[in-house]
Amino acid sequence: MEVRRGFTCVFFCAFLWAGHAQESIPHSVLNCCEGDVLFLLDSSGSVASYEYYHMVNFLSELLSPFSLGPDAVRVGLLQVGTKPHLEFGFDAYSSQEGLQGALQRTKQLKGDTNTVDALLMARDRVLKPGLPGGARQELPRVLVWLTDGVDPGEVQEPMARLKEEGVAVLVVSTGHGNYQVLREVVSPLAEDHLFFVDIDDINIITEDLRNAIIEIIRAERLQVNSVTTTTAVLEWRPVLAGIGYYDIQFGPIRTEGTGGGGGSGTSPGTGLEPFKRITRPGDASSAKLVGLRPETTYTVTLTPKSNLEFLNSLSASFTTQPVNPPRPEVQTLSTVTVSDSTSDSVRLSWGPLLPNLIQGYQLEYSALPTGPLQVVTVSNRQNSTVLTNLQPDTQYLVTVSARDFSGKERAMSVKVCTQEGLPALSDLQLTTVGNESVQLRWRGSADGLRGYWVTWERGHTQRSTLYLPPNLLSTTLNHVPRSARVCVSPVYRTARGEGICCTA
Repeated sequence: MEVRRGFTCVFFCAFLWAGHAQESIPHSVLNCCEGDVLFLLDSSGSVASYEYYHMVNFLSELLSPFSLGPDAVRVGLLQVGTKPHLEFGFDAYSSQEGLQGALQRTKQLKGDTNTVDALLMARDRVLKPGLPGGARQELPRVLVWLTDGVDPGEVQEPMARLKEEGVAVLVVSTGHGNYQVLREVVSPLAEDHLFFVDIDDINIITEDLRNAIIEIIRAERLQVNSVTTTTAVLEWRPVLAGIGYYDIQFGPIRTEGTGGGGGSGTSPGTGLEPFKRITRPGDASSAKLVGLRPETTYTVTLTPKSNLEFLNSLSASFTTQPVNPPRPEVQTLSTVTVSDSTSDSVRLSWGPLLPNLIQGYQLEYSALPTGPLQVVTVSNRQNSTVLTNLQPDTQYLVTVSARDFSGKERAMSVKVCTQEGLPALSDLQLTTVGNESVQLRWRGSADGLRGYWVTWERGHTQRSTLYLPPNLLSTTLNHVPRSARVCVSPVYRTARGEGICCTA
């Protein structure tokens, strides 16, 4: 048995089951998370049939505790072979019965290990938000790659692009793959997201991998909203499935100099007012706290009570509004910046990030002067996004809007420009037509082309250059020495494209 990881760290999300392993699935895991998880499964011929069987069974056990559906976890499976095959997408199954049946019906592809094409499909068709059946933009996205480590290909660049776009990458290797490559492609920290294990012992990493996924996609389940001078609303994700009840205790936070003596064990409410306690049934997901004092900071603790298992408590603090609260001028949106512009994408960043005041952000953009309007929504905890599928060398008008919880909006607009597309020269042929003369012929793209730049050597230290208009696709060079280097590059408005060089 072999399991190699840099360090072994186990993260427990709030409400995570805190007991010994049991046959029943803990309710705490069922309701822990929201996110889209895509599994990239090596289904090529380098994977033995019994190894593939173990991998599929491992996925079945790994996913069995999760609650599935549009308001919980969505799962997709993409198989790696000669050609990638999307076994099922995120919208396919919203129940464990359907997912487990689909896993049992999954068949191995065999063929070559074409991981790079599978990653391109994952990025363009599955994990990209906004597409039909694609990932949800406002929620975490996770890619879990299961591989035998045999000849994965040049996966570093497509993996880097996925991580740049906000996808968390985890890897399970059952063979003897290149450790440095796999360590490079996973999301930090590698010690928590990279697993090496023998296929016969793969089930021993089930809990660690599941905890790593939960740490990324677990939902914020305790929030205090609608705070007034004397009331507040507590909201959480239900974890008891109707069994048991929720115990809620709240009171003002003790501040220095408040109240009398009391040592380190003194209740936070001592000297102000006693803590209050209310309960809610096991199927509840909210409670209204009343009888609060204005302009006072409170702490509240929610404890699920169940005879079946032990569940951790969650705490939050909040401050009630003053009786006559001033209306501070909060700049919910004051800056919008542009960076990382390419020929088909651009990154927009904005600030300040105020998740307690802002419901969310909306980006509207269109090519100037009359391009179609595109709309993107972004979470209130995100202050940047990448606009993709843009036209090269084009100016866009982008408007970023921030809507606060009162319904007011603040918007700022900027103009952004994509880089010019610089297609490379597609072919270059040299033909000798004399003692020291060479005829050049090439093929190039005419879109945005300004001409061609020809360079050749005329000795060890001399170099000649020639600029040709875009309609010419051939020329003859005289006095070209034997074995001279001849290069042709396309010229565009802003820069040269990639050229081709040949030896005469």
